[in-house]
Amino acid sequence: MNSTRELLQQLADPNLSPDQQTQLRCNLAGQLQEAGRYEAAREILMDFWPRLGERPALEGLPPETQAQLLLRVGALTRDIGSATQMEQAQETAKNLLSETMARFEALRNVPGVAETQIEIAVCYRREGAFDEARVLLQEALSRLGPEDSELRAVALLRSAIVEWSAKRFHDALRILKEATPLFEVTPNQVLKGKFHHGLGFVLRNVAEAEDRSDYVDSALIEYAAAQFYFEQAGLKRYEGCVENNLGFLFGVVGKFAEAHEHLDRAQAIFGTLKDTTNLAQVDDTRSRVLLWEKRIVAAERTARAAVSSLEKGDEKSLLAEALTTHGTALARLQHFSEARWAFERAIGLAEQAGDTQGAGLAALTLLEELGPSLSNDELCIAIDRAAKLLAEVRELVTVRRLGRDACHVLSIVRRHLELPPVVDWTKFSFPDAVRRYEAHFVKLALKDAGGRVTRAARLLRFKRHQLTSLLTRHKDIPVTRRKRSIIRDKTRLSRPANATTTAIRILHVEDHEMVSGVAREMLEKQGWQVETCSDGNVAWGKISSDAHYGLLLVDSALPGVNGLELVRRARTLAHRSRTPIIVLSASPVGAEAREAGADMFLEKPQDIGSLVEKITRLLSEREQEHERT
Repeated sequence: MNSTRELLQQLADPNLSPDQQTQLRCNLAGQLQEAGRYEAAREILMDFWPRLGERPALEGLPPETQAQLLLRVGALTRDIGSATQMEQAQETAKNLLSETMARFEALRNVPGVAETQIEIAVCYRREGAFDEARVLLQEALSRLGPEDSELRAVALLRSAIVEWSAKRFHDALRILKEATPLFEVTPNQVLKGKFHHGLGFVLRNVAEAEDRSDYVDSALIEYAAAQFYFEQAGLKRYEGCVENNLGFLFGVVGKFAEAHEHLDRAQAIFGTLKDTTNLAQVDDTRSRVLLWEKRIVAAERTARAAVSSLEKGDEKSLLAEALTTHGTALARLQHFSEARWAFERAIGLAEQAGDTQGAGLAALTLLEELGPSLSNDELCIAIDRAAKLLAEVRELVTVRRLGRDACHVLSIVRRHLELPPVVDWTKFSFPDAVRRYEAHFVKLALKDAGGRVTRAARLLRFKRHQLTSLLTRHKDIPVTRRKRSIIRDKTRLSRPANATTTAIRILHVEDHEMVSGVAREMLEKQGWQVETCSDGNVAWGKISSDAHYGLLLVDSALPGVNGLELVRRARTLAHRSRTPIIVLSASPVGAEAREAGADMFLEKPQDIGSLVEKITRLLSEREQEHERT
């Protein structure tokens, strides 16, 4: 491979054809991009690609050169977009690179197809879609022969990056160790530096998880090797990444002054490069170090800055990690509602990106940090969700953490369970334990209610149909069948058929996708049906229809008809005049909401955590009013 200097000298040759000039520019841009000099690479291609986010001008170029130019523009769009938090950067890059792959396939250029697959995999990895990235990298490796050793090394390194991004550090370590011979013989100094940096990163994570001091020492050695190669090549961006990881490593071993020195250097490097994504990652690392130092206020402020920066881009996994750190800091400041909101967002974003392990780790952190503020029911729901998200986890440290948290939850609720003082863990089943816990309270309620389902449901703060549904799982629980009254039965016939036989149906009018997703998950776990609508005009059509809704949950700021106007209009309709209505809004419009006819006003995000409780109370009050009348 020719050096950057040699390529620049060749580019100055006046005898080169336009096609040769373009090929050289693509090669030079590729080397600059590999070195992290994204803007310099873009400048080399400026004649063909004047505006970021657009397709390059391909007219007049041979098909092979067109494909090479598209490949470089697609990869640069991805990296520049990530560094500057450009909206939809990864999606735009995937579109360009997909077109590139189709062109290489038409030309029967197998290495070109493989290289393009490797570049597309990076887009998926940054979005958190790790399975898609794995498939592409495996396909690329299957296309490459022994003569493509450098491209194989790149594919293996990026496979390791996918695994450590998915928190599968032992898988990443295995890939890097198996690939070591390739990196030992490559003349590419940049690739050598990236290999040692990746190996150091994996070792420091395993060291943190398993308290392996020998891995700490090994990680420091690998970082030193990486720093050597990066300094030799003048790669400031990668030097910044090493400094950030050294800051984390020194934080893990409690050397906080050294940790902040390295993080200060990383911050200075990325500030000079105007790399907002890496600056945010430095903030996230610093926040973790501050948490270890027990400087909670500073940790919360720094984590908030990381979240604010990452929200502008489309790297959902990184944002989910920052939100988890922020949630931890908020919880330790006893800002429980805001912390829960941060954790729920982290879980939702990671799931949306396909990063189920990241979602599961956020769910575990929620449980660990907010456990004392959760009810017994919420504790059981939280550990059950974490277990489902981490069902396929292979990292021993995460399995241990999940088991420890499950035992902790069990110890909290033990006094309510009919369990022996010693548990045979070889036969233990957490779902079975939860069902026993559930059955215990159902039995107590039925006993105090004289065996009558309706009365027991009220004691449990359930609707009758919810308790009936539970009883189908606990057929051994005796129930006293009440005597039917001819008069009451005739009265029931005059009521709508679905008024007592179907689950509560809630219309949630909310245009923020994350808020509606979190709310739906919380409400549906209570057995309620949730219908979501993001537009005020559409919502009015639903409200004014004959559709049965047991409750309306409305945001104030909406496209089309705003939420307060929806409440006013609903109260003019005979069939909505007594329907419970809650306004859930980030704007302080409590007085206006009640004046419009809302029964309750809740503020986002701090009241999200109490949404189930408030709805349950409001529905119970309405039911009691109905029975009195």
